[in-house]
Amino acid sequence: MSVARPLIRAPAVQALLLQGAALLLALLLEWGWTASTSLAIPPLADALLQGAIAAALSRRAGLARWWLPIQLLFPAATLLVGGLHLPPSVFLGGFLFFLLLFWSTFRTQVPYYPSLATTWRAVEGLLPSSGPVRLIDIGSGLGGLVLSLAGRHPQGAFSGIEIAPLPWLISRLRALCTGSRAQFALGDYMRLDFAQYDVVFAYLSPVAMTALWSKASAEMRPGSLLLSYEFEIDGIVPDIAINTSNKGAILYGWRI
Repeated sequence: MSVARPLIRAPAVQALLLQGAALLLALLLEWGWTASTSLAIPPLADALLQGAIAAALSRRAGLARWWLPIQLLFPAATLLVGGLHLPPSVFLGGFLFFLLLFWSTFRTQVPYYPSLATTWRAVEGLLPSSGPVRLIDIGSGLGGLVLSLAGRHPQGAFSGIEIAPLPWLISRLRALCTGSRAQFALGDYMRLDFAQYDVVFAYLSPVAMTALWSKASAEMRPGSLLLSYEFEIDGIVPDIAINTSNKGAILYGWRI
């Protein structure tokens, strides 16, 4: 029971269960409509009905807003892809690719978010001016931030950690091919000791921020800096807020 409960509470599992409930409701509505009118509902309309019900149930259940379009379009997308009659190997290849790309997103609730060069420059402007800096990007993706900073500040120690195998492998290959001193580890940042770093950079998700603050405030040394792109920490006023683009994306910072 102790293992099953957290699994059921995972948003991806909840979304799947709600999609199943929407399918049953859509079938009941279709049966009622056909019985009363003798008119069949086209498959695409039926899929869109299921998606609308799933999106409504997901909103009612309190899933994150970005789940709603996924729930809405998933049945129709499944129907349309099924109509292409693709060989099973294509679906297997797609499954393996997305598994390696997103890996444990269902557990961590942190999808792949690539940061931009404007963000990298904003982070660079906040680096300590005295002494070599030690920075880690938790959830480093393809390694853009770490590689950029390592190339511009050879005296520093810049590293990233990524839980998904494919982005980690790509970042490692990029470092090897460019001769960069940047270091990339495959693993979970929650197992790191943040006391090793002067700056911790995160581009995660709103769900992960409370736990990140608990870890950072307990482990990071006085004078170190926690940075988060786009996502704030509930109840903790940031010491830094920098608008990094004309789209309103903010880089937040907390001095420990």
